[in-house]
Amino acid sequence: MSHIHEAIVSRFKSSKKDIGDVEKRVLEIAKNREFVSTDTNAAFSVETSFGERLADSIARVGGSWGFILTFLAFLIAWAVINVIVLTSDAFDPYPFVFLNLILSMLAAIQAPIIMMSQNRQTTRDRFEAAKDYEVNLKAELEVFALHQKIDMKVLAELAALREDMAGIREQLSNLQKP
Repeated sequence: MSHIHEAIVSRFKSSKKDIGDVEKRVLEIAKNREFVSTDTNAAFSVETSFGERLADSIARVGGSWGFILTFLAFLIAWAVINVIVLTSDAFDPYPFVFLNLILSMLAAIQAPIIMMSQNRQTTRDRFEAAKDYEVNLKAELEVFALHQKIDMKVLAELAALREDMAGIREQLSNLQKP
């Protein structure tokens, strides 16, 4: 594993003690031959609170075509009921002040909830990017270690070939001597 330590030092152009916590953790994982990849969905979901899951659900529903079409149908029904059906006793006559109030309150509540969900998505993206970095770093270290092993094997074979060639030369020189 000293080759991997050397790889980290050369890759980050710093000494072992100066590398970051993530790199140290990945080095330890590589040294112990453990897996660094995890299910980011499961790992991220473990730490979510009820409010965060609720915000995600509301944002998922509020940003769907089903919600948009249903709400459009509600607005059309509201207008039809108040303009055509209840011509004399409309509970919200044109210009629909009560409907305007309801829409404003809905927007006032829905906007921060959607922003909470977007903030969580940003946090999730950062979490996934960090996990990707760890996996990529470990893969890079493992590839480096494999290169080192192959290089050592090739060097050992070259040394063996040189010894064989020297032995063949010696045998040839012995055959040529009268």
